[in-house]
Amino acid sequence: MVLYYVHDPMCSWCWGFIPVLKDFLEKLPDGIRVKRLLGGLATDTTAPMPAAMRQTIEATWRRIQETIPGTVFNHDFWTQCSPRRSTFPACRAVIAARMQGAAFDARMTRAIQLAYYTQARNPSDDVTLVELAGELGLDTSVFVAALRSEPVQQQLLAEIELSRQLHATSFPSLVLKTDSTEWRIPVDYNDSTPMLEMVAELTVA
Repeated sequence: MVLYYVHDPMCSWCWGFIPVLKDFLEKLPDGIRVKRLLGGLATDTTAPMPAAMRQTIEATWRRIQETIPGTVFNHDFWTQCSPRRSTFPACRAVIAARMQGAAFDARMTRAIQLAYYTQARNPSDDVTLVELAGELGLDTSVFVAALRSEPVQQQLLAEIELSRQLHATSFPSLVLKTDSTEWRIPVDYNDSTPMLEMVAELTVA
C-alpha cells in the first residue's frame, strides 16, 4: 500500500498541517509506503501578484491562524517582498534537492516554508531557492543546473499529472492506494486520530 501526500511548498494550508502530518506519519501502520507528490499550485509567471490576490492570500493566512492554533506567519512578507503567484520554482527546487538525496525532499520543503512564512523571503525567486540550497549543505552548482533543467520540469509535470489522476486537486491531500482502490483520507488540521482510524479500517479491510 502507498500513501500519497500531495502538497505544494508554498501552500499555506500545508504549512499549517505540518505538526499533525508529522504525528500522523509517525503513527501509520507498518507496511504503508509514503510517497510525496508535488501538486504544483501556480505556474511560472514574472507578473506581480494583483493587489486583490495579495489581500485574499493574506486573509487566508489569518484564517489559518484562527483555524489551526499555533501556526505562525510573518506578514512582513507582503511589504518586504515583491510577491508573484508562482509556486512552480519552489516545486522544482524540491525535485532538484531530492536529486542529491531523498531526505532533501522534505528538508527543502521545510526550508522553503520557513523562508516564506517566517523569514519574509520569496521562494518564487530562484535566488532565494539557491540560498536555501546552500544553507542545507547542497552542492549549489549541481542544484542550479538541475533547477533550470528540462528533466526537472518534466518530473514536476509528471507529479502534477499523477496528482490529478488521484483526484488530489486541493492541497494538502492524502490518498491511500491499495491493490485495486484509491481512498481519499479527509485532512484534519488539528487531530491525526480520525485520519489514523480511517487508515486502520482500510488496511484491515
